[in-house]
Amino acid sequence: MRKNFGAKPLSYPQPVFIIATYDENGTPDAMNAAWGGISEATEVSMCLSAEHKTVKNILARGAFTVSMADAAHIAECDYVGIVSANDVPDKFAKAGFHAAKSKFVDAPLINELPMALECRLKSYDKESCRLVGEIINVCADENVLNESGKIDLAKLHPITFDPVSNAYHVIGEKVGNAFKDGTKLK
Repeated sequence: MRKNFGAKPLSYPQPVFIIATYDENGTPDAMNAAWGGISEATEVSMCLSAEHKTVKNILARGAFTVSMADAAHIAECDYVGIVSANDVPDKFAKAGFHAAKSKFVDAPLINELPMALECRLKSYDKESCRLVGEIINVCADENVLNESGKIDLAKLHPITFDPVSNAYHVIGEKVGNAFKDGTKLK
């Protein structure tokens, strides 16, 4: 038997995105966002309310980066989600983050987080809070790459958000092969 929960924003896994921007003075800013994902081949979409300083920065500069939060930086990633840059303008530095300017968009990369999407703003709807970015580049630190030069999930250790228990979980073990295991049912 199933239990019904009604209409709620529950899906698994929910990635933990750390959105980084520059403000009007060129100061790096970051926020934690869990409601987002890939929406086209070169597009990421997120639900971000207009009150966030980070959203104001995106609208002003037209660019942002999306880093994957990882197990090694849970406290830092959570901090940028519970403190507003509207109240703590230097929260990026207080989190212990260091920025490197993206070569592709007018936004910072977070040195401590090894994988990021570098994005240009495509659209933002204040009513629905839907922000859409065009992915211009994906970059990853060499220490999270496998011997073939591809991103290795086991080395990246990205975390997901559990909205039911307000917890973070690291993505775990491999249990199958995409586009292969189902062929045995053909």
